[in-house]
Amino acid sequence: MYHFSLLCGYYIIRPLRDEMGIAGGVEKLQWMFSGTFVVMLAAVPLFGWAARRFAPRRLLVYVYLFFIGNLLLFFALFRSGIAPAGIARAFFIWASVYNLFIVSVFWSFMADIFTSARAARLFGIIAAGGTAGALAGPALAAALVMPFGPPVLLLFSAGFLAVAVLCIRRLASWKDQEKAMPDARHAGTRESASAPENERAIGGGVLAGIRLVFSSPYLAGICAFMLLFTTLSTFLYFQQAHIVRAYLDDPSRRMAFFAGMDFAVNALTLAVQVFLTGRIVGRFGIGISLAAVPALLTAGFAFLGAMPALGTIVAVQVVRRAGDYALTRPGREMLYVVLGREEKYKAKNFIDTVVYRGGDALSAWAYAAMGGLGLSVAGTAFAAMPLAALWAWIAWRLGLRQETLAAAEKGTHGGR
Repeated sequence: MYHFSLLCGYYIIRPLRDEMGIAGGVEKLQWMFSGTFVVMLAAVPLFGWAARRFAPRRLLVYVYLFFIGNLLLFFALFRSGIAPAGIARAFFIWASVYNLFIVSVFWSFMADIFTSARAARLFGIIAAGGTAGALAGPALAAALVMPFGPPVLLLFSAGFLAVAVLCIRRLASWKDQEKAMPDARHAGTRESASAPENERAIGGGVLAGIRLVFSSPYLAGICAFMLLFTTLSTFLYFQQAHIVRAYLDDPSRRMAFFAGMDFAVNALTLAVQVFLTGRIVGRFGIGISLAAVPALLTAGFAFLGAMPALGTIVAVQVVRRAGDYALTRPGREMLYVVLGREEKYKAKNFIDTVVYRGGDALSAWAYAAMGGLGLSVAGTAFAAMPLAALWAWIAWRLGLRQETLAAAEKGTHGGR
């Protein structure tokens, strides 16, 4: 329910964000991407300060209450009609920051609650709850926007975020009950001996997340994994835009095409998450699970380079996006389960926000530069193949390292 509420609330306002990107000026989109990155740079120290002062469960509640206040403020601004172009750009940047922060701290909390063994079993199902929310959100937005108008979507989004706050309180209570059990070996969370720690603030410096990333080879590897993920995703996004524009010249047909592709992605994602993710991770391990999508994408770029057609980009994007949501994302979150609380909240937040949006901005300009050098869609696809292969290798190595750390942790805690 927690993940469902988060993503349903976000996907309700996602069409509004995309429309605000157009209203703010299509020719300024790259600058809005860069603006998002700058805001991320400013937000990370603030999050580090908050994490230093508040215990995780209180931190998450305060973060979500802050964003609920933001949603209500934007509702008032949109209704006021003041500086519509400026408000549109501000909302586009805010929404791009918002969606990463709320999901990042969600997965930090999940990694803090569950052991590696239980995470391998449950993260696929938890991700499926989010996918269900991603399916429900656009449907609700479509039903609400015509009778009530776009600004009202912000109120419904705030309502779902309030539900997420209630879920945090319920999960925190469940976690306390698990720790109170006489035999902690049968609990799915950390041992009762660690209970006082979970009531304390995370501590550390304001910029501890950045320091941790650059001082840990494991976290640096996750950082490289994220950079390659965002780079290749952005390349595919731009390639898709070029191909779709060439094949479909009517805006209504393009909107119908994108809606159909989104539905196919989410339907396939939900099926894989419910029936396959846990089995794949359990049988083949995190390394293979993480490397599967990059390996498929290497072949996908080869096909796209050989035949840059509409059917090719649809096949590549549907498989890539569904695989990302069903395998890559749960596997990536499992990488943090074996780390300490400061790494789970501060380092993870830095990687999920600054590194993610920084990769978006850099790869957008890099793709534009390659176009300026005369590379076509096919040329950029072939150029991306070595990056996809490198991504697969890093993913596999990270998975092996996670399993080693998980085994060491299990041995330390008496073979739990």
